[in-house]
Amino acid sequence: MIIVTGANGFIGSVLVWELNRSGRSDIVCVDSVGLDERNLLKGLSYEKFLKKDEIWALLEKTETIANCETIFHMGACSSTTEMNVAFLEENNVEYTRRLWQWCTRHKKKFIYASSGAVYGDGAQGFDDASPSAIFKPLNPYGESKAAFDRWAEKESAQPPLWLGLRFFNVFGPNEHRKGSMASVVYKAFLQIRQENRLSLFRSHHADYEDGKQMRDFVYVKDVTRWMRELASQPNVKSGIYNMGFGKARTWLDLASAVFRNMDRPMEINWIDVPETMRPRYQYFTEAKMTRLLGMGLSSPQWPLEKAIDDYVRNHLLAKVAKPGEEVESYL
Repeated sequence: MIIVTGANGFIGSVLVWELNRSGRSDIVCVDSVGLDERNLLKGLSYEKFLKKDEIWALLEKTETIANCETIFHMGACSSTTEMNVAFLEENNVEYTRRLWQWCTRHKKKFIYASSGAVYGDGAQGFDDASPSAIFKPLNPYGESKAAFDRWAEKESAQPPLWLGLRFFNVFGPNEHRKGSMASVVYKAFLQIRQENRLSLFRSHHADYEDGKQMRDFVYVKDVTRWMRELASQPNVKSGIYNMGFGKARTWLDLASAVFRNMDRPMEINWIDVPETMRPRYQYFTEAKMTRLLGMGLSSPQWPLEKAIDDYVRNHLLAKVAKPGEEVESYL
């Protein structure tokens, strides 16, 4: 048995899809959002679906203790604009700690979602081998993720295998219900379809031209494949690992690929970064992937252009027939 929290969200639902592709359907899906509100699991195979707080009764069952192999904990508040510190503490720290402690007692693998937001402005680099204590996140969301990473690194009582995954700019199918937290690829698709142009932030940094700000964009299909491999390979070592592509690309690289796959000429509308965002705006992120890939995992298979081609042509254009049409799952 595999338990996936956040299964009715972006990365969680694609992870269930990935597990199905590898022949696994003995999956318990857990989420705070019920299937009557959204159903990103439509068409996928799993044993049962539970609401967030129903997991604790499941974990008390003898059958669960005997059969559970791994908990993939993707369920947490993922909004970088959330300012309620108490809410973040409860959902991103305490809930995660309870699952860690259960996996420790019963000797189960525990893989949880951290975030590249832990690295803050990048002044201390993006090296997952560095102690979490040196990083200064730019917002309460990033601080909540860093808080658990710091706790995990110091905790002596540990699951037999634990992995904290620092996701960078993940994009791909089933992110459409993330609202303002959806990737620029998805937002670009919608805006270009409606307006035939795309708004991008100007640069307010002398070292970067407009559109040459850089991010580590990683396709969700690379991410979930690595997650499946991490849970199954014998030489994986516990710790915190980056989840990016490992190569920074520009916003113009991204925009060009989206326009090309929509068969539209590129037209950019340059807008200023709001004054309130400028102190926290990142001009460069790039995950150091040496440690993760050094454990024998498959190489990245989805460079930016190939990933956008797949996402736009095989998921977005294939599933959205007209503007405003809502689909449950893009997988």
